[in-house]
Amino acid sequence: MSLLSTIKSNPKLKKIAHWLIIPPGQARPRLWVRLLVNPFVHKRGKNTVIRFNSRMDLFPFSKFEIGNSCIVEDFATINNGVGEVVIGNNVGIGLSNVIIGPVKLGNYVMLAQNIVISGLNHGYEDVSTPPRTQKVVTKQIIIEDDVWIGANCVITAGVTIGKHAVIGAGSVVTKDIPQFSVAVGNPARVIKKYDFETKSWGKI
Repeated sequence: MSLLSTIKSNPKLKKIAHWLIIPPGQARPRLWVRLLVNPFVHKRGKNTVIRFNSRMDLFPFSKFEIGNSCIVEDFATINNGVGEVVIGNNVGIGLSNVIIGPVKLGNYVMLAQNIVISGLNHGYEDVSTPPRTQKVVTKQIIIEDDVWIGANCVITAGVTIGKHAVIGAGSVVTKDIPQFSVAVGNPARVIKKYDFETKSWGKI
């Protein structure tokens, strides 16, 4: 049995390991993890720029991968604590974006400013317990190649956004968006689709 399996199967060891990696009550790894562990665990592609003022809240027990020629702008936060974050090539992550796994971004995805993409929800059903302390629920978010998401959008857990879709600024995406479409609003709805026969974008 490997060391990792031993720790996972022993509640006391798991609790100690968790404390060593994460300060109590926080969702950010300790400094020694960020400096001494993550650079050797997570994959970062060539020519990718992660700005100094961004927060890479990455944990070694969950996958994080970012492809080639990407940029993560200042004040963005990426967190893989409750789910993997996998980012393709030539992806632009704008100012003050928040990405909480499980999330998968394809190639040439363009994210404007102040976007929240979160595969995480807190339970709320037990009214005798604060939602903050209830069990978290995660659902995979998939954003396929060539998607453009406008400023101030929210992408909720479990959503898939198809290839070359455009999400208008300020939209809240709660359901899947088909490929080659434009969606806007709260909740977001499709208003245009690309017609390959006429080679034009038509209104719905």
